[in-house]
Amino acid sequence: MLDYYLEPYDGSTSSTACKEPPPVSPLLLMENNKVLNSNHSVAKSDRAEARLSVCSSEAIPSAGDNLFGRNDSGLSHLATVTSDDSIIHYPAKKPLPKPQTVEDGYSLKRLHRLLGDPQSSHEHIYKAYSQLPSPRIEYLSDRKRHDLLHRLSVIEIKSKKAMLRYLSVVDDVHGASIPLTRSEWSSAIAYAGRCFARVEASQVESALHIWKEMEQEAGVRSGTTTFNILFDIATKAGKYVLAEMILKEMNLRKVEYDRFSYVGFIYYHGLKGDSSGVRKAYRELVEAGAIVDTTVMNCVIVSLIRSGEPSAAEQVYERMKRMLQVKTGHTMPSSDWREARKVGRNLEKAFRSMRHDGQQLDRLQAEQCLAPNLRTFSIFIDYHVHITGELRRVAALLYEMQHLEIPLNGRIFVKVFKGFARHGGVKYTSWTTQRLETVWDALVQALDEGIEGVQMMKWMVVWVIRAFARCCGRARALQIWEELRSRWKVADDDEKGAVEHMLREVLDEVWSERKHE
Repeated sequence: MLDYYLEPYDGSTSSTACKEPPPVSPLLLMENNKVLNSNHSVAKSDRAEARLSVCSSEAIPSAGDNLFGRNDSGLSHLATVTSDDSIIHYPAKKPLPKPQTVEDGYSLKRLHRLLGDPQSSHEHIYKAYSQLPSPRIEYLSDRKRHDLLHRLSVIEIKSKKAMLRYLSVVDDVHGASIPLTRSEWSSAIAYAGRCFARVEASQVESALHIWKEMEQEAGVRSGTTTFNILFDIATKAGKYVLAEMILKEMNLRKVEYDRFSYVGFIYYHGLKGDSSGVRKAYRELVEAGAIVDTTVMNCVIVSLIRSGEPSAAEQVYERMKRMLQVKTGHTMPSSDWREARKVGRNLEKAFRSMRHDGQQLDRLQAEQCLAPNLRTFSIFIDYHVHITGELRRVAALLYEMQHLEIPLNGRIFVKVFKGFARHGGVKYTSWTTQRLETVWDALVQALDEGIEGVQMMKWMVVWVIRAFARCCGRARALQIWEELRSRWKVADDDEKGAVEHMLREVLDEVWSERKHE
């Protein structure tokens, strides 16, 4: 049944399950600079601030310095890990210090209250934590400390600010000689490598450095999730040789692939432009018993587009819509990222517990609704904005979103304004001034109605101004900027100042382009 989505398929398959490992993984024999240069030359850039406090200023140790804690001499005195990598033995506990002032006591209670409220923001949680007296982390019990790190690690899109918050707490934990769990180490690696929109060589190096610190100094062995994160970072940075080395390391350690691993393989082949590899990786996911949901199909779609097969991606999309018509009564995939994350984790747990029970897996698969969601439409709109420039197709996708009752999101607006900035302002274009004004009115209405997921953000402002400068000229763009400023309540003064400086450059750039056309 699941092969229906990718037919026709004529590639032979071979399982990507762990094969006989090579005698020695090349990853263990290379230093970071050699690994990063093993694919192609990398443009030199400043080191990302992701290095921060968890990264030692010393040179990354070589393979001869007993990397990865493969004997007792490489383990830290702070924590040791059992052979199944699941139990950490902590040092003797010290009694928690008591707040010395009324204000300190209030700050601690406020932090506890925020940690107990699932709706509290990262900003409020970290602000409350920052108000504790030094050493701040020692005022928290083990459970509250884990809660704090977990809450700061769960975020829809990783950013520089979120990274700084998380790694600041990690630094406090190190300073108090308290060991991190494997999950907390993995989150630190993820922040170091994924906090910017584009993964550069410096982020890859930061992630590898933290990984080596995790294994060599803390003695915490990596699990499947850690390797998935490293593989994802290497893949998105275009370091395909490094990605293969990470897989070899998994095989060497006999680390089993999970559902997220197989999805990562699909994405990997898409970035390489290998459509046959995309189909093969998808089939291997199905044969392994992993549950296919909309997230998996979205990965297939974007990977086929990147492989130069947009028509095949469109066919997958059309089949998803037809299956939705057949499975009337099924619940549509949630547009809430927290709910989607929860569903994905539950499907992964089911894969682990039922992977040898074919009937249970078939039953669970039959319950899945493989309907398009916000991410599906975002993929196609992005493709038409950047590649084809077909406004008619973008409009059709927006109509289908409305038909499926998928609410507009701020990111969709950003993509549409990008389209006007790229394709408007020229003769015979379908991206006309009148249509731009219609989209602007829709955005204003969404903001006035307080639609969830639609709010003024830096890149929203930038692309709105770019679009109006391109299509309508400098005067209208400045009028729109004044209206945006009056609506932009969230941003702080520093961010507004940075955007104003950026917009001046944007207006000058667009005006110069228009004069030379």
